[in-house]
Amino acid sequence: MTIDQATTVQRSAPASAPATAGILHRHYLLVTFGACALVFLAAFESLAVTTIMPLVSRELDGAGLYALAFAGPLATGVIGMVAAGNWSDRRGPVGPLYASVAMFVLGLLIAGTAGSMAVLVAGRLVQGLGGGAMTVALYVVVARVYPPVLHPKIFAAFSAAWVIPSLVGPFAAGIVAQAASWHWVFLGVVGLVVPALLMIVPALRGLHGRPAAAEGPPKADVPEASAKARRWSYGRLAWAALAALAVLGLNLSAQVPVAGGALAAAAVVIALVAVRPLVPRGTLLARRGLPSVILARGLISAAFFGAEVYLPYLLVERYSYSPTFAGLTLTFGAIAWAGASAVQGRLGTKLTHRLAIVIGSAMVLGAVVLALVTTVLGWPAAVAIAGWIFAGGGMGLMYPRLSVMTLAMSTPDTEGFNSSAMSISDSLGGALALAATGIVFTALTATTTAGGVSGASFAGVFALTAAIAVVAVVVAPRVAARQTS
Repeated sequence: MTIDQATTVQRSAPASAPATAGILHRHYLLVTFGACALVFLAAFESLAVTTIMPLVSRELDGAGLYALAFAGPLATGVIGMVAAGNWSDRRGPVGPLYASVAMFVLGLLIAGTAGSMAVLVAGRLVQGLGGGAMTVALYVVVARVYPPVLHPKIFAAFSAAWVIPSLVGPFAAGIVAQAASWHWVFLGVVGLVVPALLMIVPALRGLHGRPAAAEGPPKADVPEASAKARRWSYGRLAWAALAALAVLGLNLSAQVPVAGGALAAAAVVIALVAVRPLVPRGTLLARRGLPSVILARGLISAAFFGAEVYLPYLLVERYSYSPTFAGLTLTFGAIAWAGASAVQGRLGTKLTHRLAIVIGSAMVLGAVVLALVTTVLGWPAAVAIAGWIFAGGGMGLMYPRLSVMTLAMSTPDTEGFNSSAMSISDSLGGALALAATGIVFTALTATTTAGGVSGASFAGVFALTAAIAVVAVVVAPRVAARQTS
């Protein structure tokens, strides 16, 4: 089966849905709202926890486990992604979705009732496992329920559902924590996850097992992952666990005084070795087509999120902005992300996938370079803030299109593997970049200043993320398969 043929594989969309139906048509309305609600709640929880964690750490005397409360869910999420992808390819997305939501809720309950930091971190690990699996299961649901022409629009809706919590999540979490207790930031979400899942249930009927187009013996020209999708790949699960441990090791390496550098280098090597079986062959070599799509997702995630974490810090430390006003920079970027996602959804095929990713990656590179130049030359903060609006717009153009391309280049029995590969690349890219920028930031701070934070520390972070963005720009044109005459 060729890529073009895979793009037109018949999905399990409602038979009575007209060809012109949109994602808000009555045949898709409930699953659209339910899926977007699950994405929204996962994003809200991530941002809300960032807001309340200082309070939680102080109350539970858990400063020593503070970093692990953030790194842990990211690491266990990789395992959940692989398990959900393999399960979806074998039996369809229904079982993985139910199981992932159950794990996500269980993690919320454990964290929300925790009386010690250790128990809270355990809940976060379970929550991350469920959240990672839920992302992949939802992608496979999209592939099976919506026709390919609607994929840009539903993924644009997912982007908006992920971005909107950045506008309200931190503020709402702070209000809940002050008015009631931080426990309810976890427990309150439980009551919203179940109704969101129930909205999707009607669309899940008939999605058990692989679609009819995927039945029968594997064909010779179907990718190797397709032939292996019928059985559990315990090897991939083991590699996922190793990658998760490497991410944790990299995040914790800065706390090792003497051998921290060696531990960090070993963790990066182990993570790259472990990720190879979890992504399409040729991904780390930027092979044209799907491998470059997966690689581009990880690179752009690393460049964007690696820089974003330090931009408000720069504004507070070097420009004396208040934390609230500095945080508005991220809000501006989030609004641009949502707006660009909506625009690319409306443009559809008028804007090619390749061009959207090339333009988007260049916009992110330009924004990070502006932040770097602002730091080095002491330019007004408004330059970096305006640049970050372009970074958000670039992400809005790229993220939905990379998701669309991943499904378009998948056969029905590799949708789970490829969706998990994209999510893994996204997650590991951001995690490795955040760990690396943290190491650079700490090292330059320690060697250049005795008190406060030096401009060199921020310059080092933005230089590293700019270098990653350059690689993303180079890879971007390779997302399209080579044309054959």
